[in-house]
Amino acid sequence: MNPFLIAAIWIGLALASALGSVRLGISVALVEIFTGFVAGNTFHLSTTPWIDFLASSGSVVLTFLAGAEIHPDTLRANFRESLTIGFFSFLAPAVGAFAAAYWIFRWNLHAAEIAGIALSTTSVAVVYAVMVESGRNETALGKIILAACFITDLGTVVALGLLFAHYDRWLAIFAAITAVAVWIIPKFAAWLFRTVGNRVSEPEIKLVLLILFGLGGLANIAGSEAVLPAYLMGLALARQFLKNRVLMHRMRALTFSLLTPFYFLKAGSYVSAKAMVSGLVLIAAFFAVKMVTKGVGVYPWTLKFRFGQSNAIYTTLLMATGLTFGTISALFGLTHGYIDQSQYTTLVTVVILSAFVPTLIAEKFFRPAPEPQPAPEATPMRMQAAEEGD
Repeated sequence: MNPFLIAAIWIGLALASALGSVRLGISVALVEIFTGFVAGNTFHLSTTPWIDFLASSGSVVLTFLAGAEIHPDTLRANFRESLTIGFFSFLAPAVGAFAAAYWIFRWNLHAAEIAGIALSTTSVAVVYAVMVESGRNETALGKIILAACFITDLGTVVALGLLFAHYDRWLAIFAAITAVAVWIIPKFAAWLFRTVGNRVSEPEIKLVLLILFGLGGLANIAGSEAVLPAYLMGLALARQFLKNRVLMHRMRALTFSLLTPFYFLKAGSYVSAKAMVSGLVLIAAFFAVKMVTKGVGVYPWTLKFRFGQSNAIYTTLLMATGLTFGTISALFGLTHGYIDQSQYTTLVTVVILSAFVPTLIAEKFFRPAPEPQPAPEATPMRMQAAEEGD
């Protein structure tokens, strides 16, 4: 089929999603997922290699931007909150989903391990998209949630690596090059941004894309995933992007207008309505396991850190989302023979439902009240809540 017509169809769906998002007052990422689901099951929306590349690029750049939003000072000031919430947001569902798959549903050991990892994730892509649209990425609460997402998904990647990685020279080379890049690139980027920044040719954005695609290629060779070095590079370059908000806005415009619609539409198209019907009981059970265990792992800590009732529920719901690392983990299990097609369909459906349902509930019923101005970036959440009388 004509690639321009294919592009027109996908961009048309993205435009319809954007208009629907404005009309309904919910995140465009959620509408794009739902639109992809409808198009995939009604019109058999399918991808091409170049669409797959744009979708993958969308997840990588979006993950980078999420990391770049985490101010180092805020991360240090709220390190205890982010580390605790993020760690238990990973641990509780990982253990709960593994136990349910292995002892209740009688999946084999490796399949149960994949289930635990796939359902332990929090979607950085969804959370960041929601934060940017609402402006909460500039608030103390939003920064803590984004930092906690990083801890959760770091636990997912480490678990996947420890259980299934091939410990060969390529993995060592990838880890070494990533570590060197995280150390050196911020210094080089600071010089480049200062010397040749703010040009029509956008050398800053091209440098970032070069780094992300280069490290992503090495990650694929090593059997890892491109989103992991993207997040680390985002954290490493956070100070540069916080100094240059215009650059951040330009990268957001590129990402949200061209790249992420392909990612979210594709994710929604992966959900099979027939598979949902035939495996409804198992899907519902795993979905309930993820929601309950995420609640057990996150909600008590948000109360301990004095987020306030509404913010605590909002944080718990967003930490219960899943998409990028969840689908990556499930696809890893399928391609390596650890799970079969029906198990893959179940896990992916649960993961994508978790991207949609808790986010929709959080945005419609527990959206935090707008702050009159961004909270001081070095103020811990517990101090802010105490000042507000929570």
